[in-house]
Amino acid sequence: MAISAKDIAALRKATNCGMLDCKKALIESDSDFDKAVEILRKRGQAKAVKKAGREANEGVVVATVKGNKAAITQLSCETDFVGNTDRFRDYASSLLEKTIAKDSNGEVTAELVEQEKDDLVTMIATIGENMQIVNAQSWTSEGQLQSYIHGNGRIGVIVDVEGEIDAAGLKSVCMHIAAFNPSYVDDSGVPAEDIEKEKAIFAEKAKGKPPEIADKIINGSVQKWFKDVCFVNQPWIMDDKLTFSQAYPKATVKRFVMCKIGK
Repeated sequence: MAISAKDIAALRKATNCGMLDCKKALIESDSDFDKAVEILRKRGQAKAVKKAGREANEGVVVATVKGNKAAITQLSCETDFVGNTDRFRDYASSLLEKTIAKDSNGEVTAELVEQEKDDLVTMIATIGENMQIVNAQSWTSEGQLQSYIHGNGRIGVIVDVEGEIDAAGLKSVCMHIAAFNPSYVDDSGVPAEDIEKEKAIFAEKAKGKPPEIADKIINGSVQKWFKDVCFVNQPWIMDDKLTFSQAYPKATVKRFVMCKIGK
């Protein structure tokens, strides 16, 4: 049975598979369109499994705020070429909509991965690269929410702020986090085990010093470390002679998330 170019084009449009693969599937299925789709899906899944182990360090971060909800989603792929295609970015945008629609107030990565497992396999098979949903957060807040995307989607931030702060200040908080990459809001949020690890490192450096000197070195080093990793202790992006709390004394950053493409 002859396979028409029209049938091949229709199958390619429906599956996003290559022309030759579509032609072979139509021949194998005796021109049965539905069977051909099934054949391509099965083959695609086999290819996708092989691709799933490859590193995926490119991609895009998308984020949004709608009323009292905010969401951020990071979708990875293998190359920046694929990461900049409309198909990849449209899929990322659809994931963001599914993320913000969730009745959650925190991380929903595992839930979204489970929900998308079949569609993700199809995307991997048709695009030809490994893809992963790296992070997905869906927040609800009574405070003020702000999202920020930098570098064509290579960095994304969402923040939750309470108190008196204007729109410019909210954007500046996001820009600060994107630029300085703090790990914690303040030292009260630093896990005790992380502090102990840092103390152990500083204790090594203070070896051989008298105990009272060693304690001062360790405690001083921890305080300096807090200044490096805690948002409220870092020099404020808009004026490095101030901290955020000094610039906005009536505002409090409750939480933030930053997603970044690359290792």
